Amino acid sequence: MREVCDVHANLGVINHPELTGMDWFTSYFLSGKNFEQLAPKFVPHYPTLISKAAGILSQESVESIQRVFQEGKLKEVVEEIQEALQKSENAPLDVAVVGQSGSGKSSFINALLGLGHEEEGSAHVGVVPTTMKKTPYQHPKYPGVTFWDLPGTGTPNSLPYPYLETVGDEDYDFFIIISSSRFSSNDALLAQKIKEKGKNFYFVRTMVDVELHSEEKSKPISFKKERVLQQIRDDHLSILSNIRVSNPCVFLVSNFHPDKFDFPRLQETLLQDLPAHKRCTFVLQLSNLSDAFIEVKRVILKEKIWLNALKSAILAIIPFMAFFSGFDLPKQEKCLNLYRSYFGLDEQSVKEIAQKLGTSVQEIKSSTKSLDFWLFVKNDSIAAKAMKCAESFCSVNGGLRSFIFQFLKVYFLRLKFINTVADDVKMLLHKTLES
Repeated sequence: MREVCDVHANLGVINHPELTGMDWFTSYFLSGKNFEQLAPKFVPHYPTLISKAAGILSQESVESIQRVFQEGKLKEVVEEIQEALQKSENAPLDVAVVGQSGSGKSSFINALLGLGHEEEGSAHVGVVPTTMKKTPYQHPKYPGVTFWDLPGTGTPNSLPYPYLETVGDEDYDFFIIISSSRFSSNDALLAQKIKEKGKNFYFVRTMVDVELHSEEKSKPISFKKERVLQQIRDDHLSILSNIRVSNPCVFLVSNFHPDKFDFPRLQETLLQDLPAHKRCTFVLQLSNLSDAFIEVKRVILKEKIWLNALKSAILAIIPFMAFFSGFDLPKQEKCLNLYRSYFGLDEQSVKEIAQKLGTSVQEIKSSTKSLDFWLFVKNDSIAAKAMKCAESFCSVNGGLRSFIFQFLKVYFLRLKFINTVADDVKMLLHKTLES
């Protein structure tokens, strides 16, 4: 075991500041303890991997993995992890957006989709009410994510009791109730019906940028942005309390500036409130609108990296198995391309970024590190060759040496991929904002 760790130490893996995911079992192996003694550390360690928005595994999944881990049923551990990962990747997400006509519902949906008003697949936006019937909008990259633009209230064609029709029998994951002015008794009734169905709802006040601009123009000397925002928030909280909405929470947003005001806080709240297996789906569909959004993706995906590494490591205990199920170059390339897609650096997205920046795709590729896989993974160093020999030796024999080697390899490489892609995306985002 010591020689395996020596090789990884030469590559800077053991002391890598971000590789805390392996600390809990590395110390166990180096002290000579067996696999069964490793299992009890799984549950206490798992919370250290996840963000403050919580992880992608439910408590039930964590306890199930822990149980079969402790029983030494390695095949069941792999199956439990694989099932949890697949569940998080394939979970559908349906979001209902409802509010008064003209409140900016369609613009809000486009902001969530990351689409301009004139792009294909965007929600219809106009100066007159455009949503006359329930309309689904699928995410352009994640078809399992659907935003439902529900008919507004406050027009001659509105139903007398729209909240009954709106809630209906559809299985929405949550509701976003939008207003560009003041929330009404209709909104309170709708919230009550949603609550009766056991669903979450969130009050969103749009066009806050317009109100700030108007306030600053009318009171240029006394204007203070934060004070005005707090006044708007307090006013809406008071109104909702008066119409008997218990413990209301209002998010102030601008559909044209989704990186500002309460938009990031809204995203974080939605993430926290979703069931664990739907959090990954929600995070991946987020547009790269700010560094904060990019970091949320990075944290969620780092959790998946740890679980994938653990799964690969367990399989590697079987002699020769790493040759068949290991993290070889074709799988590494596929993994990097997947991460690029998650962060909006796929081929089509790179072309669009180049167009926005008024430059060539080749120029974009030359300024990034993650767009050329073979250049990215090329390493002819002696340490790299020694690691390859050590991997072959461990894979032939299987056991604990192969376990820890595969965990380190998979975890380190995937983490390197995701950090590089995220850093590239941040750099391009800053360039786009500057331009």
